[in-house]
Amino acid sequence: MKPWKPLDAVLLLSAPPWLNVYQESVELPSGRILNDFYRVVLPDFAVIVAVTPNKELVMVRSYKHGLRKISLSAPAGLVETGELPLQTAQRELLEETGYAATEWRSMGRFIVDGNRQCGTAHIFLAENALPVAVGREDEAEEVQVELLSPNKFLQAIQQGDVATLTTVSAVALVMVSGLGR
Repeated sequence: MKPWKPLDAVLLLSAPPWLNVYQESVELPSGRILNDFYRVVLPDFAVIVAVTPNKELVMVRSYKHGLRKISLSAPAGLVETGELPLQTAQRELLEETGYAATEWRSMGRFIVDGNRQCGTAHIFLAENALPVAVGREDEAEEVQVELLSPNKFLQAIQQGDVATLTTVSAVALVMVSGLGR
C-alpha cells in the first residue's frame, strides 16, 4: 500500500479560526490524478468526559446549530492559540459546567474524518469532578448541566438525545477503559 502524492492545493475558503477548505490535486498509487479532492481543515478541540465521585457523567444540554436542535453532549471546546489541549479541557469544563476535576487523563487524539480531516479531537477523562463555580453565561451558548449514570447515557443515545459522534465515541472510550475506575 502506498500513500497518495499531493501535487497541488488551492485554498478555496479561509475563515480563521473556524475553517479552511482546500481543493487538492493528488496522484494515486496507480498514477491516476484526482484534481478535485477536497480537504476541510478545522481547528483542534477538546472533549471532556467528566465523571463525579459517584460515577455520574457531567453532560451539557445545549442548542447545536449544525444539528438544528437541542442535544445532550460532553463539554467541549476549541483549542485556543498557545493553549495545550489539556488546558483547553480544564478551561472548557469549568466554563461550561462550573465543575473542576482533580484527576485528568488523556484518552488520545483522533482525526474526525480520515479522508477530509475536519478537526482533531483531544479526548480527556476528568475524574472526581465536582461543582466549584457557576458556569459562565454566554448568549451564544446556553448550557444546562445534567448528571447521568452510564445506563441513562446509553438510554439517551437510544432515544436520539445524543447526536454527536464525538460525544458518543468519547464516552464509549472511557466506558471500555473502566469509567474512571
